[in-house]
Amino acid sequence: MQLDLNLLAALDALLEEGSVGGAADRLHVTSPAMSRTLGRIRKATGDQILVRTGRTMTPTPYAVSVREHVHDLVQQAQAVLAPSHELDIASLERTFILRWQYTLVEFGGPGLLAAVRAEAPGVRLRFVAENSADTPDMRRGEVDLEANANEPTSPEIRRVRVAEGRLVLAVRTGHRLTRGKLTPERFAAEAEHIVVSRRGRLHDRLDELLAGMDLERRVVVSAPTSSSALQFVHDSDLVVTLPELAVRTVAAGHGLTVLPLPIDLPPVPLYLSWHQRYDNDRAHIWLRGKAHAALRKLETSPRFSPGVESAAPPGIPPSG
Repeated sequence: MQLDLNLLAALDALLEEGSVGGAADRLHVTSPAMSRTLGRIRKATGDQILVRTGRTMTPTPYAVSVREHVHDLVQQAQAVLAPSHELDIASLERTFILRWQYTLVEFGGPGLLAAVRAEAPGVRLRFVAENSADTPDMRRGEVDLEANANEPTSPEIRRVRVAEGRLVLAVRTGHRLTRGKLTPERFAAEAEHIVVSRRGRLHDRLDELLAGMDLERRVVVSAPTSSSALQFVHDSDLVVTLPELAVRTVAAGHGLTVLPLPIDLPPVPLYLSWHQRYDNDRAHIWLRGKAHAALRKLETSPRFSPGVESAAPPGIPPSG
C-alpha cells in the first residue's frame, strides 16, 4: 500500500490536539480538510483514532499506544529535512514566553535574563502570570517553558526535576513558637495561620495531614503570593508554611524567624516543563540550559539556620 507520509504529521497533530479543529489550526488547514484527512488515516490504520465522547474526542487505545512513536517519526523527518547549520546564538532573534511560579520569577528571573543577554542580546523573555486553573497553553504553543512544583501528567509535556526543598515555617521574631520545642500539637494550637493560595482557598494538604493526627489548625486568611503572606506574618502573630526555597529568598527582607516544620513531609520538587515539539529545537534547548542553571542557583544559595532570624542580603529590599 502506498501511503502519503503527510498523514503522519496530521496524525501527530490530531493526537496532540485531541480535536479536528485544533489539528486544523496547527497545520493551517480548514476543519473540513482535516476531517477528510482523519478519514484517510482511519482507512489506512483500520482504527477510529479519535471517537466522540460528549463534546470532546477521546483517542482510542491504538491511538494512545502509537502516539509517542508517531511523534518521534515526525521529529526524525523534520530533522532530516531541516537545515543542518548550527544555531548562531549571538544573532538569534526570538521571544520566549515563560510561565514560572512568581517567586521563581522574582529571584530566578534576573539571573536568567542576565545569562541570556550575555550570549543572545536579540532574545526577549516574556514572563506571564500563573493561571488559577490548568490550561493547555503549552500544548497550544502559548507558553514555551514552565517552572513550578507541579509534575505534568500529559504525555506530550516533557519535564526535568531541577531542585527540591523542604517546607518550613516563617514567623515574626519573638513569636511564641520560637521558644521551646516545636511539636505538631503546638504548631496547630498555639498560632493562627495564613495559607498561600492563588485561588483563595483556606486549606491545603497540610490540613489533611493534621486531621490524620487528630489535630486542626486555625486558618484565618489566605494570600495569593508568598511575599504578601510574609508581610502579613511580619505585622502579626500569624504563621505561614512555605517551601524553603521561597523562604530563603522572599523572607530575607522581612526580618523573620524560620523554623523547621514539625511534621515529616517529603521535599517539595521544582520542575521545568515544555512541550515535546521543542525537544529538538536548538534555541529552546539553549534556553532550557540557561533556565536550569538559574534555578539551580536558588537551591544552592545560603540556607537559613532553623530558628535564626533571617538577614536581608544586599540588593533585596523588603516587599512593600
